[in-house]
Amino acid sequence: SVLVGAAQNILSKSSKYSLFDPCKEMAYIPLDQDSKTKGKAAVDVIGNPLGKSGGSLVQQILIFGVGSLAAATPYLAVILFGLIFAWYK
Repeated sequence: SVLVGAAQNILSKSSKYSLFDPCKEMAYIPLDQDSKTKGKAAVDVIGNPLGKSGGSLVQQILIFGVGSLAAATPYLAVILFGLIFAWYK
């Protein structure tokens, strides 16, 4: 099971660095140098930590509210699909 976990971690990190990070950097291409620097700083310093902590807060509230992660999963799915729908709209 340790090898499966290690393989999953390697695949997860390698796909993040090869797919997500280049796409994130492409968003800054049309900006001038000053806007690029300020935009990257804002996202790295404020955006990423705020998004992670906000997601964790929602998950913890649901887990404490319904009692377990298994019971909170349907609610998390509704939130996820709602966000996906709002993103595409």
